[in-house]
Amino acid sequence: MQLLQAGHLAQPLRATYARLLVDEYQDCNVVQHAIVSGLAQVLPTCVLGDPMQAIFSFRGNRLVHWANEVQPLFPAAGELRIPWRWRLAGAENLGQWLLAIRQQLQVGQPVDLRTAPAEVRWVQLNAGTEVQQRLVAARTEPPNARGSVLIIGDSINVQGRHQLTSQTPGAMAVEAVDLRDLVNFARNFDLQGANALAQLVEFASSVMTGVGAANLRTRVESLRAGRARTSPTAAEAAAIDFVAAPTLGQALRVIDTLAEQHGARVYRPEVLYCCRSAMQAVVGGAADFLSAAIQARERNRHLARPIARRSVGSTLLLKGLEADVSVVLHPELMTPQNLYVALTRGARHVVVCSPTPILTPVVSG
Repeated sequence: MQLLQAGHLAQPLRATYARLLVDEYQDCNVVQHAIVSGLAQVLPTCVLGDPMQAIFSFRGNRLVHWANEVQPLFPAAGELRIPWRWRLAGAENLGQWLLAIRQQLQVGQPVDLRTAPAEVRWVQLNAGTEVQQRLVAARTEPPNARGSVLIIGDSINVQGRHQLTSQTPGAMAVEAVDLRDLVNFARNFDLQGANALAQLVEFASSVMTGVGAANLRTRVESLRAGRARTSPTAAEAAAIDFVAAPTLGQALRVIDTLAEQHGARVYRPEVLYCCRSAMQAVVGGAADFLSAAIQARERNRHLARPIARRSVGSTLLLKGLEADVSVVLHPELMTPQNLYVALTRGARHVVVCSPTPILTPVVSG
């Protein structure tokens, strides 16, 4: 930054670049803005962004203020006013409505779903049945067999999102890139500990359905004691072998047989894939499970992340994605920017769960 401010980089920059274009500028923090401002003194610069999608201001990451810091340096050159995504999807009425409520949200006004077009469906939540109603809404069908649905849950309640994902047929979770649950499991998994099997099956139950962690542990105890009247399943046999010889190779076999058993469904495939990759690396000679898990996570960061046709996440995880349908489960918890991002994920239909048709955004501190 000091080299840039002192002008030492001006000549090589001009010799190398004709101009500077910066996209998604609403996500710039103040440090990044200072760098771009310095570059703009050397190169013709154009920034593109939408202040209504500035949702990454957390954990001390102060984003650049659009009116006070961006526009004085980069005066507005134009604004997109045609909702192309929705027009191309045959839902221009929805696009025009989203443009209208954008203006309301910008000034902190509530959104009245009663003014929405037919493409917006309001699910009126009733006291005592909200959880079930949200589950039903999460099963909203796309408009065609190849269509997609984004289910936008509470950004804070990660466990609640995972539970909903596990209870929604065909749904998969969109993961944060840090894969914290995987790293924590790799850090705490003690192969020689008395609770090694419990740790393993609890982790498995956090990424797939049909594990039955408590019942599995009980069955393993009965089978090892000779009290069981029925033969072990493949998963139970793998668990017995793991208890007898607790290695990562045997742990991998337990996870694989659990995933393959009837009724199981993996709903957090990224976490499971990276866990399997790390275990395989250790079996192949890698140093330790934690290091292998971190390496698997870092490799995963650079891979294309395929999105399931029915994906569950938060606005932070789903921003930049789009689907035929967006299902907004907790609008009452959202700031104007988060609410706008959530409502604009669906190109054809939007489903909103709320006890009232008046959506009042949260005023951020």
